[in-house]
Amino acid sequence: MIAIDLIVTTAQHATSSIIKQAEATADKLSVPFIPRKGLSLAAIKQEYQISELLVITGNGPVIHTAAGEYFFHLSMAELRIKNLKSGNHDHMTTAMGLTAGMSVLDCTLGLATDAIVASFVIGEHGLITGLESSPLIAFITGYGLQNFVVASDPALISALRRIKVHNADYSEHLKACANNSFDVVYFDPMFRAPIQKSSNVKPIRSLANKQPITVEAIRQACRVARKRVVVKETTGSGEFVRLGIKTVVGGKYSSIHYGVIDCGPWQTGGDQP
Repeated sequence: MIAIDLIVTTAQHATSSIIKQAEATADKLSVPFIPRKGLSLAAIKQEYQISELLVITGNGPVIHTAAGEYFFHLSMAELRIKNLKSGNHDHMTTAMGLTAGMSVLDCTLGLATDAIVASFVIGEHGLITGLESSPLIAFITGYGLQNFVVASDPALISALRRIKVHNADYSEHLKACANNSFDVVYFDPMFRAPIQKSSNVKPIRSLANKQPITVEAIRQACRVARKRVVVKETTGSGEFVRLGIKTVVGGKYSSIHYGVIDCGPWQTGGDQP
């Protein structure tokens, strides 16, 4: 049997349109489509000796992993936006120095929670691009951003729709970016020491890029950013020191902090980091 890492299938009793969508998804991801035919997901996994399944349902795509299900959801983005509307503080947007009309390159899009909040703050005249190196995560997140509906909040829907998703590795993408092409470049890597209570992240740890940020990536980010490079990490992380980041901000009792590098316009031949 040929080794297979991923299979696309459908929910039970799928409509013809869902089946067509599943076939198109399998083609896009260059993986096999297996008709459900009444089989359980466990039976399909056992037959094809795989641990991950992408299931196309009427409510959107769902990845079934050994650690649980992964599907697009707003996570904490909706609550954070409600807090901003109420005039409350958000440490990430403060660390980024975000204002309306700015441009942001999110190098590690993942669930897009932070990107959604940033998109809301920079507004309709802002620009936000998200990079995600995992084809599966990029697919799920991209689909959700364009299709998820929040009936009571058109401003939140607009924030989702404005985010442009690219399945790309930030190390290579940054090298191709022009000098000073975004106001802010942002990194939210998989934490070296995971926060165990963040159960919504567990299913994607096996799918996500776990490589630590390199000093070269930070250097490239400083070239690309007109104003700031921001790195999100767990409080007390040694990553800030390793990457040469001296300014760290965040709540006194928060488990998350943000490393900030003020870049300023990059001049060719200059002595920036």
